[in-house]
This record gives sequence, C-alpha cells and structure tokens, in this order.
Amino acid sequence: MPGKVRNRDSRDRFSTATRLRVLGEQTAERVYRSQSKRQARRSRLTGRAALLALVLCTLVVALAYPIRQYVSQRGEIEDLQRQQQEAKARVDKLRDQKARWQDDAFAEQRIRERLHMVMPGETGYVVPNERTAAAERAEQGAEDRPWYSNVWDGVDKADQADN
Repeated sequence: MPGKVRNRDSRDRFSTATRLRVLGEQTAERVYRSQSKRQARRSRLTGRAALLALVLCTLVVALAYPIRQYVSQRGEIEDLQRQQQEAKARVDKLRDQKARWQDDAFAEQRIRERLHMVMPGETGYVVPNERTAAAERAEQGAEDRPWYSNVWDGVDKADQADN
C-alpha cells in the first residue's frame, strides 16, 4: 500500500500543481483582460473628455464676443432710456414754464422783479441792507442780479483797468 500512497501523493501533487498552474494562467488572463479593458476604457474616456473639453472651449470662445456685445448694448439701452426720461421731464418742465409765461399776470410779476420796474403812478422803493452793495453783487450770480447792476459792474471793471 505504500506504493498507492505515493501514487496518490504524486497524483495529488501533480493535480495540485496543475491546478495551481491553471489557476495562475486563468488569473493572469483575467488580470490582463481587465487591464486591457481599463486601458481601452481610459483611453476612450480620455478621448471623449478631450472632445467634450474642446467643444466647450469652442462654444465659450464663439459665444464670448456676442455675449459681451449683448451686455454692452443692454447698458447702452438703459442709458438711452434714462436720457429719454430726463429729456421728457425737461420738456414737461419747459411746457409748464411756457404756459406760465403766457399768463399776463405771471409775466408782469417776473418782469417787475427782474427789471425792478414799477407801473405809472406807483412809487418804487429800494431798502438798503447793512451789507454793502458790492459784497451783495459779488455773492449773487450775474443772472440773479438786476440788469443795471451788471452794466454798472462792467463800467466799474473798465474803470479799474485804466488805473
């Protein structure tokens, strides 16, 4: 019986070695297949990613200028609308002013104030202030003063230039 045991051991060894070799080959084949699939997938995925990135970059470049133009034109439109509203407000103000000036009482009042005129039979009074007339004229703008003050200032300036 010892021969049979050896036979059995040798068969078992042979079969185990064979099995190990077969298992090793199968495992190596699986690993090789999985690596080649991964590499194929990686390269295919990388190509797709590169193509997607290229398409996105192309879209960004292609749309950048029109979007910039759109934004700047929207800004210009807003500016023009604001200017249009300001112009309409100014036109309304001028219409109101024109309507007021067409009223004789308003025109007479403004003419009397600005030119310091009085109607025949009325007596005009000028009340002097504590401040000097020259200081008062210096503070007022040319359009706020009576016309004759502007004329007199011009005469004074012309007189001072000769000295």
